[in-house]
Amino acid sequence: MLTMRMARRALLAAVAATALAGPGLAATRAVDAKASSIVKGDAAALGFDPAKLDAARQGLKADVASGKIAGAYLMVGRKGKVVFQEGFGVQGPGQTRTPDEETIWRIFSMTKPLVTVVAMTLVEEGKLDLDAPVSKYLPEYKDLVVWQADGTTRPATKPMLVRHLMSHTSGLIYGFIQPNAPIAKAWAAGGENRNDLTAREYAKVVARLPLRTEPGAAWFYSRSTDILGAVTEAAGGKTLDVLVRERVTGPLGMTDTAFFQPESKRSRFAEPKTPEPFMYYDYAKPTPMLSAGGGLSSTAEDYLRFVLMLAGEGTYKGVRILKPETLARMRQDETTPEIRRAGLFFPGPGMGFGLGFSLVNDDTVQRPGKGTFSWWGIAGTEFWVDPKNEVFMIFMVQAREAAMEYQRKNRAWIYDALATPGAAAR
Repeated sequence: MLTMRMARRALLAAVAATALAGPGLAATRAVDAKASSIVKGDAAALGFDPAKLDAARQGLKADVASGKIAGAYLMVGRKGKVVFQEGFGVQGPGQTRTPDEETIWRIFSMTKPLVTVVAMTLVEEGKLDLDAPVSKYLPEYKDLVVWQADGTTRPATKPMLVRHLMSHTSGLIYGFIQPNAPIAKAWAAGGENRNDLTAREYAKVVARLPLRTEPGAAWFYSRSTDILGAVTEAAGGKTLDVLVRERVTGPLGMTDTAFFQPESKRSRFAEPKTPEPFMYYDYAKPTPMLSAGGGLSSTAEDYLRFVLMLAGEGTYKGVRILKPETLARMRQDETTPEIRRAGLFFPGPGMGFGLGFSLVNDDTVQRPGKGTFSWWGIAGTEFWVDPKNEVFMIFMVQAREAAMEYQRKNRAWIYDALATPGAAAR
């Protein structure tokens, strides 16, 4: 099994390497895709109580046994080393394979930080300006309108900026959050849920829809990152899948991370306990839409490479994706108490939001350490990087109905087991 896996990765790495020859890229060479990103460490030596970590194991086993989920995969690490990694249950109904680091999951909104990193490589090269109006790259965003309580609209008085897209302060919405709200119904009627368009074509549809608020006034989880994908294509001069491959997944050796997967990988696809065709799309059936907000699928081993790059201040195994100062800029809070109060679906108390990540601003009310940056996907997948405690985690599952529950459980399991918080044991 290991030999076949290494051979498969070697072949995919050779194919991916052909995409890395473009000039001016943040990374000029690639991490060896054949070598696993998982470096195992001793839990006790790295400050965890192994007996308390077992609570995660028993909890996930119980959830499988009760039928709550078909399967899941949890990875926990500290200081670059993995102290817990285990799959539970099966990849999906009718399957016998236990999820492992090579299982492919729909990561949905965990796509957002990765695409934002792609965009930030363009910022480093001077091809994209965080403070520029979106209309500089997508002219149709020049004359936007704002929804009014009586169902009418008025012209926006402020421009939508690129950083507003990255921080969900653009005024755009996700209709599914309040599907019965009049503005959500207007968005649905206007084409919000179309997937038969390219990212650039889709951005033109959204430009005709009314904003919930003036840009920069409130935090609303939204289609912002999908529009950022179109901006990224315009600034980068290539389609989003190519930019993702050239600037992040290729250099990091993430050979199993893509918008759509080949049929040959179907045996590795994770599926939910209860099929929801309208949500759990078929990985192997491409659509024109490359969703920067939620279209990628990935493995735990692949996504760990991305996480370790973030934990490494933009560099993984000698390959730099971002400068440390660029990543630091992404971790600056773009919200204020007023912006958070005016919005909807904000991550929670003690939290902020930067460029592509949620942020822990107050670890007296949040379990991860102050400065932790993270995001999750609607099917329950999640990652975080906790610089204060040097902890990272990746959780994979396909269970939309249990997504928020696992956010609470994972924090309890992991931080209850962290015997020596603060600087990791040396």
